[in-house]
Amino acid sequence: MCGIIGWVDWETNLNEQKDIISDMTNTLKLRGPDATGYWFSERAAFGHQRLSVVDPEGGSQPMIIQKYGHKFVITYNGELYNTPQLRKELETVGHVFKTHSDTEVLLASYIEWREECVNRFNGIFAFSIWDEYDQSLFLARDRFGVKPLFYTQKGKRFLFGSEIKALLAHPEVKPIVNLEGIAEILYLGPARTPGYGVFKDIFELKPAHFLIYNGKGTNIYKYWHFKSAPHRDDLHSTIENVRELFKDSVERQLVADVPVCTFLSGGIDSSAITAIAANSFKSNGLGQLHTYSIDYVGNYEHFKANDYQPNSDTHWIKSVSDYLNTKHHYITVDTEELVEALSIALRARDLPGMSDIDSSLYLFCKEVKKEATVALSGECADEIFGGYPWFHREELMNAGTFPWSLALNERASIVSPEISKLINPEEYINQHYHDTLKEVPRLEGESNEDARRRELFYLNINWFMSTLLERKDRMSMATGLEVRVPFCDHRLMEYVWNIPWELKNHMGMEKGILRKALIGLLPDSVINRKKSPYPKTHNPAYLAAVSSLLRNILEDSSSPIHEIVNTNTLSLMLNSKELIFKRPWFGQLMNVPQLYAYMIQLDIWLREYKVQVK
Repeated sequence: MCGIIGWVDWETNLNEQKDIISDMTNTLKLRGPDATGYWFSERAAFGHQRLSVVDPEGGSQPMIIQKYGHKFVITYNGELYNTPQLRKELETVGHVFKTHSDTEVLLASYIEWREECVNRFNGIFAFSIWDEYDQSLFLARDRFGVKPLFYTQKGKRFLFGSEIKALLAHPEVKPIVNLEGIAEILYLGPARTPGYGVFKDIFELKPAHFLIYNGKGTNIYKYWHFKSAPHRDDLHSTIENVRELFKDSVERQLVADVPVCTFLSGGIDSSAITAIAANSFKSNGLGQLHTYSIDYVGNYEHFKANDYQPNSDTHWIKSVSDYLNTKHHYITVDTEELVEALSIALRARDLPGMSDIDSSLYLFCKEVKKEATVALSGECADEIFGGYPWFHREELMNAGTFPWSLALNERASIVSPEISKLINPEEYINQHYHDTLKEVPRLEGESNEDARRRELFYLNINWFMSTLLERKDRMSMATGLEVRVPFCDHRLMEYVWNIPWELKNHMGMEKGILRKALIGLLPDSVINRKKSPYPKTHNPAYLAAVSSLLRNILEDSSSPIHEIVNTNTLSLMLNSKELIFKRPWFGQLMNVPQLYAYMIQLDIWLREYKVQVK
């Protein structure tokens, strides 16, 4: 994995802008600590920070190929899991390869098939290719947005980068946030409207889209989408297909020239990945698979089961590790470092995020990176197999809004009265919610209940999953760790998309069809374990620490947070035993401590990024 930046300009000679290109590239050094590369021409320039995973010697970037009288230059962040198949196909039509890297295969694919190449890729990617002859720029992003890509355009200048910070490093890109950006932060955050970069005139290329920029302007196209169709397979065939598609996805994603491990929580998703990975390691003579888990100081004493987190992970982790004979590493995070890492997590994400859910993941990845460079993780299963509570509880399923963000009135109460007069939060959220529903590929003849669940799947994949993938990318890449997500394989996603609910929820169990597909790979007790999300700290010391920090911020009259939040409401919350938020204000776990931490990150963001609210 890597960090990429680029600049195309029809008026400025970019051979004379090397300092700015260097500054933009350096902001992404954590994403790619192994090497730095640049390419310059009069009209276009690229920068690249490399994390070496495949072909460390031959995969340097930016990479150049001259073919058919054209010079093509690529800067690329990602992994292609079908590189061998693509290479073989390209060789049959005359392409000769000098390296073993997927970068060269990707660039050759574009040269051969142009924009159609993206339909042939199995992988995670964000890349840019400059055609020197045609003077055109091609940008593309993977189908589910596992890898990020932001851009901004003003007049004759076009800039892009893996992260927002790279764009802000350009002297003419200002950290301006308008009312719409504030609405994203206070009412939708840590989610974001797809394609929206919060800062004025900064956008994110949406998943499954490509962009062409040349002297005629900018054009954006969607190259992939779900197709709804009747599911014809019976139960047995469905189970077999799910098993084979998932197994193939995991095995493809184990390929690397550096140490590979898995994250293991003892839940069904991470355990399934670990089972296939451990078996693959054994059959290929790769030795013992290393697995990693996270916990928090004090959680054993203070854990309290609830509807969203019914049990702790410790027992289950040991059970799976012992069963699969993995070398397991228990990583424990204490309260002090969790709080300190809130600022690091904010800088990694460039926006207030999932507070300590982010910072703990950063600390976790930082420890994993000491022994491994690639990790496989279990995100994206709940969104497509229907594992979340809102797929099963009628009141959540039919809430008429984003079911992971139901506390709108409570959230609105912490927004400053001045901003509240200018933004109608209910209208803002409803607009984005209903705009998304209009995109859902419908299936004629579905019952109302099945049609509603299809809407929920679409909402979850395009909003909630995107938030989790953004978190995973930023926190892991801030430590130089590449995290892969096998459940996000588009072939698996396409197949499961059309499996009817009665099969997905086989035997009345959440993700029942997946559990059935894993019989024989894991102990029955693990296969039947009730879902438990990524763990958070239950130590009361954490609430005390973030309460104290937020109180200090509110008492500081110079804090820019006073301009956008209702400090009276927050002060009442801090001094009251009655909780305004009686349920998670986002997701499944983010409650009062996470709200306070989010406000702390908001203050850091406004100060450090010198945000101008206009």
